Amino acid sequence: MSWISWPLRMVAFLAWFAWQVVVSNVAVLRDNLTPGQASTPGVARVVTRCRTDAELTGLAGLVTLTPGTLTLGTGPSTAEHPERVLYVHGMYHPDAASLAHEVATIEARFLRAWRREEDRA
Repeated sequence: MSWISWPLRMVAFLAWFAWQVVVSNVAVLRDNLTPGQASTPGVARVVTRCRTDAELTGLAGLVTLTPGTLTLGTGPSTAEHPERVLYVHGMYHPDAASLAHEVATIEARFLRAWRREEDRA
C-alpha cells in the first residue's frame, strides 16, 4: 500500500460506500413502507483509530450519510485517554456492540482509503 495506490483505494472505497448507502436506504424504506416497526434504536460509544480532526470529521460525516445512523457527537480526548470517540445513534442494530462493529467497518475502509501511507499503528 503506498501513495501510488491511493487514488484506486479512494475509488474503491467510494464505490463500496455508495453500495452501503443503497443497502441502508432499502432497509429504511422497507421499514417505513411496511406495516409495523422493525427498528431497534440505540446509541453506541465508538472508540476510533482516527488521528486527526479531519479523519474524525470524515468518519462522522460518513456515518451520518448512511441512512439509519447519525453521529451525535464526539468525546473529549485527554492525556490519560487520547483516543477519539464518536457517539452514534443507529436504528437497525440489535445492540450497541453491533452498531459499533458497523461503524468500525466503515472506519477501517475509510482510513485505508484516506491515508496515503500504510497504517503501522
